[in-house]
Order: sequence, then structure tokens, then C-alpha cells
Amino acid sequence: MPMNPKPYKLKSYNLETKNGVLALGGSTCIMGILNVTPDSFSDGGRYFSLDAALERARQLITDGADILDIGGESSRPFSEPVSEAEELRRVIPVIEKLAGNLDVPISIDTTKASVAKRALEAGAAMINDISSLRFDPDMRGVAADTGAAVVLMHMLGSPKDMQVDPSYDDLVGEIHQFLERAVLDAEKAGISRGKIIIDPGIGFGKTVWHNLELIRRLGWFSDLDVPILAGPSRKAFIRKLLIAKNQLENEADASHDMVETGTVAAVCAAILNGAHLVRVHDVARARAAATVADAVKNA
Repeated sequence: MPMNPKPYKLKSYNLETKNGVLALGGSTCIMGILNVTPDSFSDGGRYFSLDAALERARQLITDGADILDIGGESSRPFSEPVSEAEELRRVIPVIEKLAGNLDVPISIDTTKASVAKRALEAGAAMINDISSLRFDPDMRGVAADTGAAVVLMHMLGSPKDMQVDPSYDDLVGEIHQFLERAVLDAEKAGISRGKIIIDPGIGFGKTVWHNLELIRRLGWFSDLDVPILAGPSRKAFIRKLLIAKNQLENEADASHDMVETGTVAAVCAAILNGAHLVRVHDVARARAAATVADAVKNA
């Protein structure tokens, strides 16, 4: 009888942030999404007012979020960018009100160096940049100078055009090469490897099959020797899979209970295939799913 293959062992990391060290690897880290926008694909407008955003932030923490990810510009497919002034107006008051009153780090979801700098000054500890610090030439300097942790994500093109017939000759190979270069460029800019997270960019310039393959092969990015984040929450590929099986009527209802169930399945798959962190809207469900998935992973 052939021997069983050696089980995949998730490496542990201590992520260095501005306000402490976050242990990654033993149990999955949950990044709770707070979109302070009128037009995000699943919760646009719901937390657009300051009071609603603050209430939602507190609920995410109560539900078990380890990181709060605050964004003021939608990155849904075909979205238009917003001005620096408008993005600052949306996110800075929320961060100022929350910073110092939370036991978890705040991440600023932005591609603009000026927004990241102001957010870090207001109390944020991390930068989640869907462009991997590429869209704004000053972003690497802001991250290096402030000591912020960074999430480097792969995206094909920009939100406005990323879903226009995305194609790859070698999906995982090309994304691996992109992220490897992004990590090296960040290090050259003075950002230590201990402050870097990578994200293969589920839903950002990918077809349904691309997203499924990325989740299945997340472990292939482990040789980059940095923590891996997966963000499948409420993404279109989940809705399309459910519609194809007549379990969902239309793709527009991103917060439907069936979509949340599909998200939980994707979260579990990502955890079992190598994700250290998952970025989600419904933290309570993700926390319960991660508890079971981590128990299986660590058995």
C-alpha cells in the first residue's frame, strides 16, 4: 500500500504592525470589512453615515474581527475612482473615532498615498492596497516611513476594466510571479518582509474558474514566505455558481442568505488550502466557520 502524502503544514508568522504584533497561522485571522461608500457591490450606502459606520465597526469587533478594514472607495467591477478629498472625508472621521478605543488594528483600504498617510496618522496600522503599491508612486514611501503593515494584492488591470475578458496563459504562475515581484519591490522600498501580506486577488480580473482554481491552489504561494490573505466574501463567482444551480435568482442580491452560505464554503476552502487571513463582510459566520476549519486543519 502506498504511503499517504505528508500533510500540508501552514507556516506561522508574527505580523509586525504599527501598534503591535499579530500572530498568524495557528487560528485564522478574520479581517472585517467596513465600506464607508455609497456604491460598494454588496453593502454600498448601508454604513455611509458616520454613526452607522461606527455602530457597524463595533458590531464587527463584537462578532470576532481581528482586523477592521475600512475603505472609502468602491473597487467593484466597472467602478469609477473617487477624488482624494472625498475619500478622506469618508474614512478619516471613522478612523479618528475608533482609533484608541479598539483592541484590534485598523487597516485602510486605499490606493492613494495621501489617504493612507492621513489614515495612519489618525490611528490606522495597516495599508490594504489592491494595486500592490503600484497606482500611486508615493505609496511605498508612506508604508516604509510609517512602519505600516501592507497587503499586496494581484489585480488584472483596474476596477474599471478588470472583468473585461480576463485571461491568463498560466493563472497561478503569472500571479505568483506578480506577487513575488511586488514583495521584492516593497522590500527594496524599505518595507520589511515581516510587515507584508499577499493576496491573490479573488474576483479582481478573474473568471469563475480562475477564482476556484486560486482557492484550490492557495498553498502554491506559500514559498513566497509571507502570510496569505483570501477575500472571497460575496464575490460574483459565488453568486454565478448558485444561479447556475437555481439556488439564487439573480446576481444583484449579494447579501442573500444563500450567498453568505456560499461565502462560508469558500472561506473554509481557503483556510484548508493555506489562507492565514480571510476578509469578510459577515464576521460572525466566518468566525464560526474558521473555528471548525482550523480544528480540521490542526487535527
